[in-house]
Amino acid sequence: MKLLKTVRADHSDTFVFDKAAEPGEWAISGALMFAQLDPATLTGKARAAFRGGFLGIDSFGWSTLARIVEASEEDRAAAVEQLATRLVERCGAPDLMTARPAAEEEIAFAASLCDHPAGMLIAVSRRYENEQTREAFRTLQSNGRSKPAPVFTFLQVADDAQAPSEQIDLAALARGERR
Repeated sequence: MKLLKTVRADHSDTFVFDKAAEPGEWAISGALMFAQLDPATLTGKARAAFRGGFLGIDSFGWSTLARIVEASEEDRAAAVEQLATRLVERCGAPDLMTARPAAEEEIAFAASLCDHPAGMLIAVSRRYENEQTREAFRTLQSNGRSKPAPVFTFLQVADDAQAPSEQIDLAALARGERR
């Protein structure tokens, strides 16, 4: 069986969302968090979570991406119990007996998204139209790196004799000028 876990490819989730999920939490779609809200009234970070966030069920924080992972039946049962507990604590469910069926349904839906190889990344896109929330999911192939590839490398040089002779004007390059 496969389930979803949150991923943090970089620190952007900590800026984009009010609360970012910790990497490696069990994840669900998270649409349930907006069921009682009018998405048209959402702004800022709440709107970002609505439009493209997975919900980490431990922290109830958001993640832009989720990874498909192998899971045991014990993992699934633990995720259901953890989510049911959070539904009582954070969403006003009256008790665990009432929350469990909703948690089962959310975990089952998350599992239904995992019809791809383990390691595949999933992104969500949500929109509100015709008085309904619509979700679309897409897969992204992981490059297998644990960290993003660097865009720039900085070299500290002790004296000017060792400094590279080439000078690059990034502002001129951005304007399309070549020197």
